[in-house]
Amino acid sequence: MRNFSALAPDYSSPGNRSINWPLESASPPHNTASSLPRMTPASETNALCAENHSSSPATAQTLPGATTSEVPRPHPATPLHGGREKDIRYNRLHLIFNRTESSAMSQKLILTGDLNLMNVDDPTVPFRRVAPEFKAADVVFSNMECCLYLPAAGHSVENEGFFADPVPAGEALKNGGIQAVGIANNVNYGETAIMRSIARLDEVGIPHTGAGANREAAYAPVILERNGVRYGFMQRTAVYWPTNHEATKHTAGVAVMKGHTAYQLPLHKTRVEIPPCNRPGLPPVILTWCDAAHLKLFREDVAALRAQCDVLVVSCHWGLKTEVLDYMSEWAHIAIDAGTDIVMGHGPHYSLPVEAYKGKPIFYGLGSFSFHTGHGGRKHGNWVGMLARITVDDKKVKAATFQFVRHNDQNESVLCTLADEQATLTEIAEASKPFGATLTPKGDEVAINLA
Repeated sequence: MRNFSALAPDYSSPGNRSINWPLESASPPHNTASSLPRMTPASETNALCAENHSSSPATAQTLPGATTSEVPRPHPATPLHGGREKDIRYNRLHLIFNRTESSAMSQKLILTGDLNLMNVDDPTVPFRRVAPEFKAADVVFSNMECCLYLPAAGHSVENEGFFADPVPAGEALKNGGIQAVGIANNVNYGETAIMRSIARLDEVGIPHTGAGANREAAYAPVILERNGVRYGFMQRTAVYWPTNHEATKHTAGVAVMKGHTAYQLPLHKTRVEIPPCNRPGLPPVILTWCDAAHLKLFREDVAALRAQCDVLVVSCHWGLKTEVLDYMSEWAHIAIDAGTDIVMGHGPHYSLPVEAYKGKPIFYGLGSFSFHTGHGGRKHGNWVGMLARITVDDKKVKAATFQFVRHNDQNESVLCTLADEQATLTEIAEASKPFGATLTPKGDEVAINLA
């Protein structure tokens, strides 16, 4: 089993300092699905690496609970028993030491949907109304649905690509209290865009997971430590371009979960809404499922991260409009079966149903959280998203709620009062019934019964 000593810089709180650890992979080649991405296991050392990630010896500031030592240079391939070789690779994961004198009994984890900061000029605007809560929360994690990058020749709206000015967008994340982001999605595309965006995230101290210079970096998780509680995050996308997008051994890209689609002629009466197959023009039943080899590696990655954290969040970029497709439930359930505490979904820009599976919350679609300009340079309309709040007690998930969110004409994310969103709540509650979810209004939030 692979280990991860994950860990993420955070400069939003003066009580946190960051260091970087190098990792060694001692995993032997796999007999099956050997071409698929692997997450790098943790080194058995606690050596610190320099910010430039070079292989030369370097030191970093020593923090409580950490030691400073020399960074080993890459080793040649080392024979294993049976004549096989193990590859020694290096990658960067991040660690935060939260320097508090006493541990809190209860902690708050906030999860948001899509952040697209295109056309943001004033970094104080997008998160102005939520920043106080975000900065007071123990952890805030979001899907970053844009690249912090401006193409040299300018941005053509005819070509896909959500490019945000890296200067104000980076400051918006930092000042808004966003503490970590997932970047495995369909708009983090192109080696230059991905790497420049990652460089800007590193510059402002926002840890990230889901994309990188190669597949080892892209599949690496993030762990944030808060008052002795370790939160682990990993992100995958099932929505990605077929060429030059998935991270490989030697090329930048995103961490993926391959999915499959089939179109079935409904010869048998399987769904009430579909008429019998006795007439022309009958539409096919659309079947979706996750790739078996990718699922195998995903289970291993979850199990390895599970051993290194107290609260594990799997972030999934998936979906098509408002339907929860078969592969989404399959993926979410397998994630929880493998040890995940919370599954958060995003991608379609709609609020989707929720589920409590084996006492663990699944948010199939948190929708948008900050999204002003989208495809074709068009202004997004009056969308409604969801902000998830997770209560953690004694290093366990004890409660899960959500609150609806919209944006105003100034492009501020605005938390909604539940009285103004009764129609939206009714829609989500009805859509969640097939998943067995029980939803209970709680002030302006909606509680999910995890019993």
